[in-house]
Amino acid sequence: MYLRNIQLINYKNFNAQSFEFDNYINCIVGNNGVGKTNVLDAIYHLSQTKSYFNPISLQNIKHGEEFFMIEGIFINETEENHIVCSFKKGQKKIIKKNGKLYEKFSEHIGTIPLVIISPSDTDLIVEGSDMRRKFMDYVISQSDKIYLNLVVSYHKVLAQRNALLKYFFKNRTFNSESLEVYNEQLNHYAYPIYEKRKEFISKMTPIFQNHYQAISNGNEKVTLIYNSQLEHEKFETLLNENLAKDRMLQYTGIGIHRDDIDFHINDYPINKFGSQGQQKSFLIALKMAQFDIMHQISKKKPLLLLDDIFDKLDDERVGKLINMVKEEHFGQIFISDTHRERTENIVKKTHQSYKIIPL
Repeated sequence: MYLRNIQLINYKNFNAQSFEFDNYINCIVGNNGVGKTNVLDAIYHLSQTKSYFNPISLQNIKHGEEFFMIEGIFINETEENHIVCSFKKGQKKIIKKNGKLYEKFSEHIGTIPLVIISPSDTDLIVEGSDMRRKFMDYVISQSDKIYLNLVVSYHKVLAQRNALLKYFFKNRTFNSESLEVYNEQLNHYAYPIYEKRKEFISKMTPIFQNHYQAISNGNEKVTLIYNSQLEHEKFETLLNENLAKDRMLQYTGIGIHRDDIDFHINDYPINKFGSQGQQKSFLIALKMAQFDIMHQISKKKPLLLLDDIFDKLDDERVGKLINMVKEEHFGQIFISDTHRERTENIVKKTHQSYKIIPL
C-alpha cells in the first residue's frame, strides 16, 4: 500500500497545499516551523481518523478559518481508495472512503496500517500508564475489530459506572443492584481484553528484543512485562473489595483501564536506569516490532513515518535504522528533516527511489 497524493485545506498552518509522493521514500525538508510534521500528521489523520499530536479536532483548523479538509489517494495493489477527512466548527468530523460516509470511525481503523516514530514517543517511557495502554490498544485494534469494539464498550460502561458513583455521592444514596449491572458488564468486556493484551505482549517481546540488539549492539537484557490487576485476582472480587474506596473517590479505581507495560533494561525500569541512548534504542525497537506485527497480521506493509528523528538520533543509530529500511519488507516511507543535504545523503544509501519535497 502507498499514498499517491494528499491535499490539505486549512489544516494547521496550510491554506491549500497538495503533495505528490514517491512510492518508496519521501523526504519532506525545510526549516523549523514550516509544517513538515504537519504533513506527516495529516497522513496519520487519514489513517487513524485523528491527529497523532493533537487529537482535538478544533485545534487542527488553521487559525482564523472555519474548517479543515484532508484528502488522500491510497493505492493497494490494483485497488484505489479515496479517503477524505473534514471537520467544521460546531459540527461532527466526517470520514469518507470512496464517497461513502463512515457511521463509526472504528470501521476505518486498520484500512491504512501505519507506524510513526517521533520525538514525542518518549512519552511512552516517561509518562503514565495511559500512554502505554493506548499503544497496546492502537496496535491490536489495527487488525482486530472485535478487540476495538470491546475496548470502546468497556469504556462506555466504565463512564456510566463512574457517573452513577458520582450520583450516589452527590445525593447521599446507594443502590447495590444498579451498580451490579455495570459490574457485570465490565466483567464481561474485561477478560477478553486482558487475554488479547497478554497474548500481544507475549508475541511482541521477542521481536522487540531482536530489534533492540540490532540497533544497540549492546548486551543489555530488555523486556516488556504486561502488568494487570486481573492477573492476580478475579475482577468481580476486585470490584467488591474496592467498593468503599470507589464510592468515596466517585470513580472506578481498579480494572483493565489501569493496565500497564513495564519497560525494563537489565531487570530495572528503563525510565530510571536507562541512559538517553538506551531509551532511544528502546523506542525505535518498540516501533519496529510494532511494524513487524502489523505487517504479519494484516499482510500489508504499513506506511512508515519518521518525524525529525535524524536531528534526535546519533549517527550510529541513524545508520542502524537505515540498514533496516533497506530491507524489502518495508513499504512507503516519509521522512521529515531540517537538512536537505543530510537527508538526501542518508536516503541514497538505501539504493531505493526517493523524492525530496521542500517546504
